[in-house]
Amino acid sequence: MNELDLEKLRTPLEPPSHPEGFRSGFACFVGRPNVGKSTLMNALVGRKVAITSNRPQTTRRAVRGIVHRPDAQLIIVDTPGLHKPRTLLGERLDSLVRSTLVEVDVIAFCLPADEPIGRGDTYIAKELAGQTDTPVVALVTKTDLVNRDEVGRQLMAVDRLGDWADIVPVSAQGDFQLETVGDVLCSHLPEGPPLYPEDDLTDESDEMLVAELVREAALEGVREELPHSIAVVVDEMYERENTAPGRELVNIYASLYVERPSQKAIVIGTKGSRLRDVGSRARKQIEALLGRRVFLDLRVRVAKDWQRDPKQLRRLGFDQPT
Repeated sequence: MNELDLEKLRTPLEPPSHPEGFRSGFACFVGRPNVGKSTLMNALVGRKVAITSNRPQTTRRAVRGIVHRPDAQLIIVDTPGLHKPRTLLGERLDSLVRSTLVEVDVIAFCLPADEPIGRGDTYIAKELAGQTDTPVVALVTKTDLVNRDEVGRQLMAVDRLGDWADIVPVSAQGDFQLETVGDVLCSHLPEGPPLYPEDDLTDESDEMLVAELVREAALEGVREELPHSIAVVVDEMYERENTAPGRELVNIYASLYVERPSQKAIVIGTKGSRLRDVGSRARKQIEALLGRRVFLDLRVRVAKDWQRDPKQLRRLGFDQPT
């Protein structure tokens, strides 16, 4: 997991084909775990580019989603939830978030409408108060889960929490004020040409997206403490040879890593039932992503205490940010 070098991505595309006054730049979504950051980014992009789950700490990397508009190109960087780390992995995720905060043009602080302001929100608000050179927009998410009066009370509570450039209530599920959120974030971007081709919705590789879709499927139906112990690596991914036109098939071999043999048994399930279910759910999502049939082979492996082991973290793609 290398630190994002967003400056390298600011080289404009050639030739320029943007109207006068066009804006382009980066917005970082930040907040405590499970406040709807990834769901909101997917809704703004218009396609699933980050996995979602009702489990906290689902996001483990800085995922970029690209929003194309006639007047702007907004690159959203969805980050892991800021929290008090309990493992080396948690420390590295927090370091990734903090390194991203100083590289973007605008920060979107996400707080859910259906939960009172808590210590985690206050902690992040104090952290963001130090970002004096970058505007911070507060987004009150999940407004579809509460009534209008509760939304109003939450907006006032968020207003008291800090000095925000803007405060916007939004619902990704109900498409409430999505366009307004885009307008507000883009208003804080610098003028400049687009940074990505108009067909790009993310710069994630297919292998990384596939690994995340497998992990998302594995998060469903497991005990609450288990998701934090699951990592997924795509070992091989290639198109099968000698297939008939229209019947192309992609072979994917992936490994799910857990920390203990008891967790391996949970993921596999009785006579492999849970792992087959994971494979079935993941395959449907992967076929939709790739637009081709998929053969998916999943193996569950034990990497003892990988969240605390620097060597294991590096092998699983969670390098120390530089």
